[in-house]
Amino acid sequence: MSRAIDPMFFDREVTLVARDLLGATLLVDGVGGIIVETEAYHPTEPASHAYIGVTARNASMFKGPGTVYIYRSYGMHWMFNIACTDAAAVLIRALEPTEGIERMAERRGLSAPRQLASGPGKLCAALAIGKRHDGLSIADPLFTLTLAAEPPPIVIGPRIGISKAVDLPWRFGIAGSAFLSRRFAASA
Repeated sequence: MSRAIDPMFFDREVTLVARDLLGATLLVDGVGGIIVETEAYHPTEPASHAYIGVTARNASMFKGPGTVYIYRSYGMHWMFNIACTDAAAVLIRALEPTEGIERMAERRGLSAPRQLASGPGKLCAALAIGKRHDGLSIADPLFTLTLAAEPPPIVIGPRIGISKAVDLPWRFGIAGSAFLSRRFAASA
């Protein structure tokens, strides 16, 4: 049986949270699915937006564990993160659609479930996540986040789509998932 995640679940080391979110179900206004891929970011490494300290853009990272942090990537795509202890954050990279698939397909303008949320920008478009969600608590009634009954098998590798601290193995995925944003290296 799954159970709802308390915001204090995020008051832990970010790589542990990123792993433990795999297999959890994330719904936004009743639409979503199973989290299959995450990445961890810590303010002590330069790929983290918190690395430079508090700014208007990253202020939600500093509001405490369980705070939703939304930002625009390359001026095009929204990215959904959840703050952890010490202004660290977990980027939700991909999910397997299970609820509201028709609404996701309409929002994305396509019907292949595999393509609906297999990347952080796709995920935000499919779930209609935008700047209005920035700073909310993951406990807000708009969100439903429940842990998996059993932890899934995971694969680990370096984060993708960044240019700093690329060697850190802080990307986590459900082994064998067809819904990942990108496959993991065979040695992962």
